[in-house]
Parts: sequence; C-alpha cells; structure tokens
Amino acid sequence: MSTPVIDRTAPTEHPVLDVLAGRWSPRAYDAQNEIDEAKLATALEAARWSPSANNSQPWRFIVARRGTALHAQVVDSLMGFNQTWAANAAVLVVAIAETATADGTPITHALYDLGQAVAHFSVQAHHDGLVVHQMSGFDAAVVREFADLEERFVPATVIALGEFGDVAALPEVLQEREVAPRVRRPIEETVILSA
Repeated sequence: MSTPVIDRTAPTEHPVLDVLAGRWSPRAYDAQNEIDEAKLATALEAARWSPSANNSQPWRFIVARRGTALHAQVVDSLMGFNQTWAANAAVLVVAIAETATADGTPITHALYDLGQAVAHFSVQAHHDGLVVHQMSGFDAAVVREFADLEERFVPATVIALGEFGDVAALPEVLQEREVAPRVRRPIEETVILSA
C-alpha cells in the first residue's frame, strides 16, 4: 500500500478523533493497485449502518472497479479536470438518493441521509488506509441513462476510492492543491446561533 509522504492532519481548534483529523480528499491515486475487496466491503457496510429517518435507508450505490466498462462509463460522466485524475482511482462509487417511495411519496430527508451514509463510508475507508474524494462535477443525466435509473433515484456525488498515489503524476495545478495547507472557516463563523 502506498503511504502519503505529506502530513495532511487538520489543524483543528478542538481535539477530534484521529480518523477525522487525518481524513482528507486527495486527487493522487495509485493507478496500478486493485481495490482491497475486504476494505471496500467494510466501507459499504459502514454506509449501510448509518442512521436514517424511520430506518428508510434512502441511498443506493453504483460501484465501478477500474478496468471495467462501468468504470469507464462513470469516468465519462465526470466533468472537466475530474477526468484527468479520477480515472486512476481503483473504484468510482456513485452515491444515489432515493427521493421518493415507489408510490411517489417524497422522501424529504433523502439527501441528508445519503450524506450521512457517504460520511460513514468515507471515515471507514480512511480508517482502513484508503483515500476518498467526493465530486459534484459530474453529469447526473449521463449516470441516470447508463444506470437506467427511475426519476426518484437522484445521483448526488461520485466518490473516488483507492490507495494514495504519486502527487508528481498530477497536472501541476493539482499538485499545488494536493499539498496546500488545509483550511476551514472558524467555528464562530459556522455556528450562527448559540445559547
């Protein structure tokens, strides 16, 4: 397994779990190593057991392994520079929100619950030594077409998953992003009311 040679631990204002402080979203993926199937299954299991309103579990995943036609279809749905790096990921996962029941009743919490499932997936994968990067830059209509999704299933993000690769293999602008300091808005600007 490749190991990052740069320290990407978040400079948190307050102590958090190591797995959370250490999680980040790299673009450098090892284009040679196959996915560790046990680690992939464990990340999907973590997503499966994330909380959801009324245990409705309004999420679905498309799991596309590098070298397959499905992986190529997901890569083709990516926009802009995402195609230049994400194709190297061992797996691309499309996270899908089930926004209505089969009878058409809206599931108003679907995107929130999908977000929790993806967070659980991401943290578990990071814990197991994989790297994860979520992308909004993709064409959902392309995914909807090749996956033959009903309208109630909404592709929300594409997740790159695999082992960390060589930063020098990225285009120069992405190399700079890969090693740039990690920053977040301060807590006092994030919490809008507190009593």
